[in-house]
Amino acid sequence: MTKVDRRIRKGARFSKQVQAFVKATEAKANEVVRKTALGVLANVVTASPVDTGRFRGNWQVGIGDRPAGAVDAEDKDGSAVVSREGAKLEGVAVGETVFITNNLPYARRLEFGWSQQAPKGMVRTTLANVKDILEEAAK
Repeated sequence: MTKVDRRIRKGARFSKQVQAFVKATEAKANEVVRKTALGVLANVVTASPVDTGRFRGNWQVGIGDRPAGAVDAEDKDGSAVVSREGAKLEGVAVGETVFITNNLPYARRLEFGWSQQAPKGMVRTTLANVKDILEEAAK
């Protein structure tokens, strides 16, 4: 085997190592995006005021497009909605836009202090903690 052949082999191995690194990095980045979105969803749902559970049950996730309409669901503890909507995040990747929305007519009022249970809202308080959610997702 000549020096040139050895260099070509080393170059091919290096190229494979770089490709493996890129693939692993992409997978980790996508996992962080998914975990961050799931953390934001869980926080928003948990911070939501609850009476009948209709408001909590109406949080929706959309990838690329904002969900329309309301959901006919009640979820007092929030676990069903986090499970249902969290499943939509399974394939989310870096660069995709994730929408987390509640389309009930009174959602805006609740966000801006209409409820004693969530006087500072749900989305605003979650966004104030998004750095912590992201750091946890990146672990």
